[in-house]
Amino acid sequence: MSELKITDTPFYQKLSYNLITLALLGALLYLGQGILVPLFFSILLATLLLPVTNRLQQWRVPKVISIIVSIIVTLAVVAGILYFLSSQVSNFLEDIDTIKKRLVDLLHKAQEWINATFNISERKQQEYIKETTNNLKDSGAGIVGQTVLTITESLAYVVFIPVYTFLMLFYKDLIKRFLINVFKNGSEEKVRTVLEESRTIGQQYVLGLLTDMVIVFALNTVGFLILGIKYAVFLALVGALMNLIPYIGMLIANVFCMLITMVSSENLSDVLWVAIILAVVQIIDNNLLIPMIVGNKVRINALVTIVGVVVGGALCGIAGMFLAIPGIAVMKVVFDHVDSLKPWGMLLGDEVSDKKKKGKKPIR
Repeated sequence: MSELKITDTPFYQKLSYNLITLALLGALLYLGQGILVPLFFSILLATLLLPVTNRLQQWRVPKVISIIVSIIVTLAVVAGILYFLSSQVSNFLEDIDTIKKRLVDLLHKAQEWINATFNISERKQQEYIKETTNNLKDSGAGIVGQTVLTITESLAYVVFIPVYTFLMLFYKDLIKRFLINVFKNGSEEKVRTVLEESRTIGQQYVLGLLTDMVIVFALNTVGFLILGIKYAVFLALVGALMNLIPYIGMLIANVFCMLITMVSSENLSDVLWVAIILAVVQIIDNNLLIPMIVGNKVRINALVTIVGVVVGGALCGIAGMFLAIPGIAVMKVVFDHVDSLKPWGMLLGDEVSDKKKKGKKPIR
């Protein structure tokens, strides 16, 4: 990470080099997502388990056994969460016939309102729905193929992530020495600092998100149960899981929970109350839980966060949305320690908020 003497290079050339590098990295991530995404998840998991394995080794547990035990415990926790999620989904699906009937009644009322308001006859509406249904049937093979591909990728994650995690924890010292030796030209201390800050960010981000998810799930559940909302636990769990995706996830959760409440409740005011509960929990989460639990290490501004989540989703799907924030945070750490890239680190950060807190006027 040595500092290159490029001060005489025109600014537009430096900007072009940076943009080309970002484009190449994006193309590499898109083309190699099947390999890189499990690897990135393994890095996060290895970072999270590193304190556990270190503590076990301090208790004179052999290195291999300490790594295996920590991974097995993690897999058991994940399996428990998946079992709980599947049980809630199963309870929801048991009433799917009732939900379908309710949905048909709501659609009929909606058609009558459209006919009265926009003068579009119910027959024309039926023809449009039938045409849309036929188009969905024509694309059915593609949907099935995509579903099979998704299941295959999930199975690959289940196999590769534990293996990658074990190997990273086992060879962590070797990887660290390699990275330091690559930049063995006066930048060793910067590399150590970047590695340490990146590890801290990874641990703080993942632990913070998991803790935040549990608290949001509990708040959603209590609110829905007090209101007597049907499928309260299931909807609360959906809201908590979608909250892992910044900004966009909560919007999707709001729409989903309101739709399910609309078709499952006789009282339409419940839909409004569900939206209010989710909004209140989101306000508490953004202004109290996230700053307190996640802390100030992951300081990425809202614009970059939204763009990063959207780009991550476009490149790697839902996994890319989840990985976007820790990835951008690590990029900011690197940028902040390279003089020629510090403007990019400033762009990713939340300097406006920091200046407001210090009582200084923001840069205009």
